[in-house]
Amino acid sequence: MADLTDRQQALLKAIVEEYIEFAEPVGSEVIERKYNLGVSPATIRIEMVRLTDMGYLRQPHTSAGRAPTSMGMRFYIQELMKEKQLSVTTEVSIKEKLMSQRLKRERLIKEAVSALAQRLDMLGLAIDDEGVVYYAGAANILDWPEFYDIDVTRFVLSLFDENPRLQEIIGRAVGSDPVHILFGEDMEFEYLRPTSFVFTKYDVTLEREGVIGVIGPARMNFPLVLPYVKYVRNLLNEAIRV
Repeated sequence: MADLTDRQQALLKAIVEEYIEFAEPVGSEVIERKYNLGVSPATIRIEMVRLTDMGYLRQPHTSAGRAPTSMGMRFYIQELMKEKQLSVTTEVSIKEKLMSQRLKRERLIKEAVSALAQRLDMLGLAIDDEGVVYYAGAANILDWPEFYDIDVTRFVLSLFDENPRLQEIIGRAVGSDPVHILFGEDMEFEYLRPTSFVFTKYDVTLEREGVIGVIGPARMNFPLVLPYVKYVRNLLNEAIRV
């Protein structure tokens, strides 16, 4: 990735966080009004053009504003954002639900998937070591403007009928990252472009792993999504080992 100046990083961070909250391309006047970057509107516009040329932002054809690309989102996740701390009451509440099912493997996984779906208002999913798919919160994605497009929603939900395609998408996440983030923009499926997948592996046995995570819009609130996914993964590992 290209080196970004401190000013460009501050601008990218502001644009990503504005876009995560409002799902609208961000104009220079919004940045000037709401974020104290200490530069003129003209400078903000010049830097937005530079970030676009570098691949961190894109300009949707119907708008004067800019939205982050998957490359911009990844830079934000890796370099700029700070993960939120889950509250103790939240952690205890999820832990009690999961641990109450620790002796019933299937119920445990369902509870974990439901916890993610409910807390993050997204579609939660898990695939166990035998390829069985669990999901919850399918209706949640309808709360997000990205899924008002019926073709996008249909394609995402069809993944649960066509298991091989879901396995293929999840199989793209290679490497040792503890949590994998896949952006639809980086895949060849047209209707996945506005979406993203966040998932992690959990230990079924010493040799076998399952996968758990969420599907939602590309502009997920990653500072919150990542700690939730990690926490539920850790609980699953703990419950399965009991």
